[in-house]
Amino acid sequence: MKYHIIINSVKTVDELKDAWTNEDYIVLLEKFGLEDVSESSTSELIELLFMGISDFEPEEAAAILLDYKLSDQLNENQIEQISHEMLLDKISEEYADISLHHQLFNINQLLHKAYNGTFPNAKATVVEFEITPNKDITKEVVLKAFDKTLANNSVIKRLFSNHLAGKEEFNEAESIVWKLTKTDDNSYKLITSEYWMSRDEFNDAEFDVTVIEFEDDED
Repeated sequence: MKYHIIINSVKTVDELKDAWTNEDYIVLLEKFGLEDVSESSTSELIELLFMGISDFEPEEAAAILLDYKLSDQLNENQIEQISHEMLLDKISEEYADISLHHQLFNINQLLHKAYNGTFPNAKATVVEFEITPNKDITKEVVLKAFDKTLANNSVIKRLFSNHLAGKEEFNEAESIVWKLTKTDDNSYKLITSEYWMSRDEFNDAEFDVTVIEFEDDED
C-alpha cells in the first residue's frame, strides 16, 4: 500500500496528559498513609501525594505504585526487581520491548517529581501527522511508514529492519507504539518512548512511502 505522510510536529515530553486521575491520587494517598482528602483540588492532591511518597524509601514507594498500576501483569518478584531497576535507569533497556513501558513511564515520572530527581527523568515522543489514504491504519503500518524518514541510527531501524521491510512479522509494533489516536479525517497522534524514536531522528517532513505487509509463506 502506498501512503503520503506529512509530519506536522514531533515533541519531546516528560509527562503525558491525563496519566493520573483524581481517583488515582486519592487511592494512592490512602496507600501512602493519608486519608480524608476527597475534597482536595487536583493540585492539592498532587502536593499531598508527593509528601506522602517522600516519607517512604524510593524502592518501597516504587513498589507501591507498581503494585497499584500493574499487579495484574506483574508478580511480586517482578515488582521488587523493577522497583530497584527504576532507580538505575534500566527501564528502557530491560522493558522497552513490552507493553508495560507506557505505565512504567508514568510511574517513573511521578517518582522523579516526588523525589526531586532521585529517579531518572524519562522522555516520551509525541508525533502528530497526516496519512493519505486513511485506510487500514495500524501501529505497524505507521512504524513502517516512518521508516522512510527516521535516521539510520534509529533503534527501531537497527533492531527491526526486516520487520519494517515486511520480511518478518512485526507483533512488537503493538508495544513499541504506546498510543495511536485518530484526531481528524487523515490526522493522527502517536505516542512512544524517546528510546524508540526521538525528535532529532526525523528527517523528512513530507514524503511518499510504500508499506509492505508481511506474508507468512506456508508450505
